[in-house]
Amino acid sequence: MLYRKIPKNGDELSILGFGCMRLPMRADGSIDEERATKQVRSAIDHGVDYVDTAWPYHMGQSEPFVGRALADGYREKVKLATKLPSWLIESREDMDKLLDAQLERLRTDHIDYYLVHALVGDLWDAVEKLGVADFLDKARADGRIRNAGFSFHGAGEDFNRIVDAYDWDFCQIQYNFLDEKNQAGTAGLEYAASRGLGVIIMEPLRGGNLTKTVPSAVREIWDEAPTKRTPAEWAFRWIWNHPEVTVVLSGMNEETHIQENLTLADQGYPNSLTEAELRLVKKVEITYRELMKVGCTGCRYCMPCPSGVNIPLCFEEYNNLYLVDNPDEEKFMYAARLGGAVALGEAEFASLCVQCGQCVERCPQQIDIPAVLESVVAELEGPEFEQRVAMARQIFKQT
Repeated sequence: MLYRKIPKNGDELSILGFGCMRLPMRADGSIDEERATKQVRSAIDHGVDYVDTAWPYHMGQSEPFVGRALADGYREKVKLATKLPSWLIESREDMDKLLDAQLERLRTDHIDYYLVHALVGDLWDAVEKLGVADFLDKARADGRIRNAGFSFHGAGEDFNRIVDAYDWDFCQIQYNFLDEKNQAGTAGLEYAASRGLGVIIMEPLRGGNLTKTVPSAVREIWDEAPTKRTPAEWAFRWIWNHPEVTVVLSGMNEETHIQENLTLADQGYPNSLTEAELRLVKKVEITYRELMKVGCTGCRYCMPCPSGVNIPLCFEEYNNLYLVDNPDEEKFMYAARLGGAVALGEAEFASLCVQCGQCVERCPQQIDIPAVLESVVAELEGPEFEQRVAMARQIFKQT
């Protein structure tokens, strides 16, 4: 495991952090706690010392889980990060109430790295007026938090002014080779580092979209490299190549993925990719942009949908329609996965959308979700859709 320093406090953090937003799940939608605990503890045993969670993850169950998972001496081995749910704040008093509740949920007396969560320009303006600077100052002074930061999902023009608005220790941004100009982007990464902030990276694989379904056109480009690497290795190494990056969070939920990422984290040196390798990554980026239809990362901030649409899954299948080489098979998978055939449940099709717009307000990627769902309906729910649903239910023995 390699480590990098937070400039303002000298903490040496593992370049791979464990993100607890996508933990392994049971069929009933709850966290598979036994398996997830083993995963978290195994990662810590192999050098991971930064564990990240938040109030809303897993419908509020991530923080309590992390508190239990870090029992038996594991809390002392890590820097624990969680986030103030900024969208819930209506008063200065709310901030203290939420932090105190989080300390209880996490079974700890302090948070090492505390972030104001999911900031965009308007939301920052709102919490700033309510006294978030005073709250952070006092929480640091009384020891409830050790370091103050923020996570960002807004437009690039708002990032620098938020960096300059408070004496932050660190920030967290979405960053990968498809997001150099999205949200904070490379410019924001470099600006935050120039101001002495540690930078934590989220969505390095865009919710797994850079590894789960790799189109043949992209595979052919990766295969051009003299040094063979998996798509995950290319994605992580590209981020770690930036010396401004401190930690890359990974929402690991498969044992094989954890082992691969731990191996990669022993090789992620800054400025270690050659110019030829960087050109190869750029070629892959251009190819992805030509193929992908929607920039969803699967973060699920848009959920739950009041009409029952599984928005992230609809978008995943929509992208897959253009990333895989068999569109008929993908149309069937859409009918099966969204129709409740694969896992017993209600239909979650895009056509259930009633254009209420609630999801648009919550989307960190600023996707016009209702408009894209209309495209999903047109391309995946067209002729023979009902027949595909019926066939899927028959195959999976659900009538």
